[in-house]
Amino acid sequence: MSGSGSKCVRLSGPLVKPLLDSVDCVLFDCDGVIWRGNQAVAGAPQVINLLKERGKRVLFVTNNSTKTRSMYAEKMSALGFNVTEDEVFGTAFCCAAYLQTVCALRGKVYLLGSAAMQQELQAVGIQHVGVGPDHVSGTQQDWANVPLDPDVKAVVVGFDEHFSYMKLNRALQYLLQNDCLFVGTNRDSRLPLEGGKAVPGTGCLLQAVEAAAQRQAQTVGKPSRFMFDCLAARFGVQPERCMMVGDRLDTDILLGSNCGLKTLLTLTGVSTVAEAEAHRASGCAQRQGMVPDFYVESIADLLPALQG
Repeated sequence: MSGSGSKCVRLSGPLVKPLLDSVDCVLFDCDGVIWRGNQAVAGAPQVINLLKERGKRVLFVTNNSTKTRSMYAEKMSALGFNVTEDEVFGTAFCCAAYLQTVCALRGKVYLLGSAAMQQELQAVGIQHVGVGPDHVSGTQQDWANVPLDPDVKAVVVGFDEHFSYMKLNRALQYLLQNDCLFVGTNRDSRLPLEGGKAVPGTGCLLQAVEAAAQRQAQTVGKPSRFMFDCLAARFGVQPERCMMVGDRLDTDILLGSNCGLKTLLTLTGVSTVAEAEAHRASGCAQRQGMVPDFYVESIADLLPALQG
């Protein structure tokens, strides 16, 4: 909660510096916050770089599971951001960390996911099967008796452009085994694109597997606490001295609320002030977590305070 005693306050003028002084670490979502598509948001590289020059720890948290940390660092560097791989926490990396540390997985993963997820699992020594197309053949009886790898002990669902009926079926057959873990990267139902367009997101695939298996997955991405716990453990970040900056109320802002962070909504992406106000006026405790402490038109609104 902000020190102003109210939420969803426009952050401008004399409010900016005290807020920045109150935090040691700033977490940024990526798409819709520091870039859109392949273009940096105007002023965003300067904001990130100046925050670092002012001694702030800057970290990046994204639900996108199609890129490794190194891929993100390369993109950011190309766009003018002063970023290292260690400062990036994507769901591909966090999912591998979750399986390794929390689950202490002893076995393989059946992976509905990308090459990036493949790489992050391999980096921590987790074997996997399932990446790539899986075409339907045979009868329903064949599908119910599809060959399974006996070493698979977890089904992991991320973004998979090859998602198919047979992959859904194979995931179900693994999950019908009592000792099989079930993990999803995130629940974002849509991936917004430029020009107001969108495509189905990982949440759609995850819900399909959950419906088939009649089980709910543990998710590691925003708004789950695990992503923050992961970086807090690595960098010793204190929640009360940390701020989450994002463009989505249901992932970024809710993550901040769930973890006791200050929250800042930027209007360069998905969510609007009207949506935040509707959550605030709803009287629903669950929706209150999606109301940011502050909002800005763009993170470039922080520049004057950083340059002063």
